Amino acid sequence: MAGLATSLGAGAATNSLNQMPDIDTLFLFGSNPTEAHPIVSLYLKEALANGAKLVVGDPRKTWMAKRADVWLSLKPGSNIALLNGIINVIIENGWENKDFIAQRTEAFEELKTKVREYDLDRVEKLTGVARADIVEAARLYALADKAMIVYGLGVTEHRTGTENAMAIANLALVCGHIGRPATGIMALRGQNNVQGASDLGPLPATLPGYQSVADPVSRAKFEKAWGVKIKDKPGLKSVEMLDECRKGNFKGIFILGEDPAHTDADAKHVQEALAAVEFLVVQDLFHTETTRFADVILPGASFAEKDGTFTNGERRIQRVRQAVTPVAGLAEWQVISKISTLMGYPMPYNHPSEIMDEIASLVPIYGGISYDRLEEKGIQWPCPTKDHPGTTTLYTDLFSRPGGRATFMALDHQGSGEVPDEQYPYVLITGRIREHYNNGSMTRRSKGIAEIVSQEMVEIHPKDAETLNIINGDWLKVASRRGEVKVRAKVSDRSRIGSVFMTFHHQNVMTNILTSGHRDPITGTPEYKSCAVRLEPWA
Repeated sequence: MAGLATSLGAGAATNSLNQMPDIDTLFLFGSNPTEAHPIVSLYLKEALANGAKLVVGDPRKTWMAKRADVWLSLKPGSNIALLNGIINVIIENGWENKDFIAQRTEAFEELKTKVREYDLDRVEKLTGVARADIVEAARLYALADKAMIVYGLGVTEHRTGTENAMAIANLALVCGHIGRPATGIMALRGQNNVQGASDLGPLPATLPGYQSVADPVSRAKFEKAWGVKIKDKPGLKSVEMLDECRKGNFKGIFILGEDPAHTDADAKHVQEALAAVEFLVVQDLFHTETTRFADVILPGASFAEKDGTFTNGERRIQRVRQAVTPVAGLAEWQVISKISTLMGYPMPYNHPSEIMDEIASLVPIYGGISYDRLEEKGIQWPCPTKDHPGTTTLYTDLFSRPGGRATFMALDHQGSGEVPDEQYPYVLITGRIREHYNNGSMTRRSKGIAEIVSQEMVEIHPKDAETLNIINGDWLKVASRRGEVKVRAKVSDRSRIGSVFMTFHHQNVMTNILTSGHRDPITGTPEYKSCAVRLEPWA
């Protein structure tokens, strides 16, 4: 969100899912949609069936990588170097969209100067990707009529995640593949309502609708509506809250539908923070690693037990309708309202539709949204008025930045925060598989799913397995500078030589004990996709 907002104006997908079948060239970067976003992958498979060319940037040989016209199997942490190299090839060959650049962007000369430093020899060395593949990827993307970049957490979950997103925006802007149907950038989010949650206020530097807390006009509007004084300085990111817990400066936390003790990076650090905080409330559907630290546990409500909305990855606001009475008697919005009222700030809402009406009155991009309008189908923001149909494609005319122009960002390769060495010679990449979801607190309770994938495994390339005298199914110790786990080996050529892969779905194998504390300095996003580990037989 931070990267796209800086470059383009809004931190959201520029286009719609139903435009994907019309793509001429798909550039899939740092995403494994057939497993992590299987519904999105149906649209992408339709595009491929219609003859779209496919470029995949991913260290692992995913389902999509196997079928790619060009597979860029880059070293983890080398995203910016690869994208700079592709842009340099495009400019050197005159494939850039000169009219689009002149009319709709700024700072192109700075980008041009920077990417000139990333010649093919240097990029091949930094990324491990062959020169010919870099050139062919550049050609396919630049010369397409309708090209879309689809990226995922393999881009954002690095210490350079924000800059990685900016580098992707650079590529789209250089070629003018934005502002038209079946082009643009689709950022695949980690959960089903990440976009909607971010839209409505939890980011520490913004009020709902990305209205800055530093802006006195925005603050005045919300102060009048809410009857409170709002500070003009940003709050803390979630990872920073946990840092302050360890220091004794943060006294209480309310965690709703989140399991940081399991899913946050450097999990021992997180668990120490949760143990140190004076008062912890956790509201969730099931017991999790995080509920073990709670002073009070409140029952959550599932999607079927409440009314509300989800805003999905294409900015589509969709109704969720209550099908059954909450098992615990109350939905989360009612619990929060009651707690707030008891603490002295009345929240007299009678129904979630009243909350949506308040959102529409304060958030311009949601200004035309009401439950009445969402009865039949969702609406994509921005939807500023009651008669507005919603927006399927962003930036058809102007970018939502000052002056209406997008900006190029001159970026440099930095690499991962932690790199392999003699003691920890392998790179661990974490991710998801289709059968399980996130911390597994729901999917591991499904007998059928548990029979298909019953345990965590570490995926290792056959040549690395041969070097270590490992065979498929062996029990291994995977260790990093922060801890170790016991797990079985899965020998597979899906992982590149020198890299191993694990998920974080299983509570009895806490993969995130291994991951590092390196974070993106802008967003605080941990570097889940790259840390140094060693493997050895479990004694």
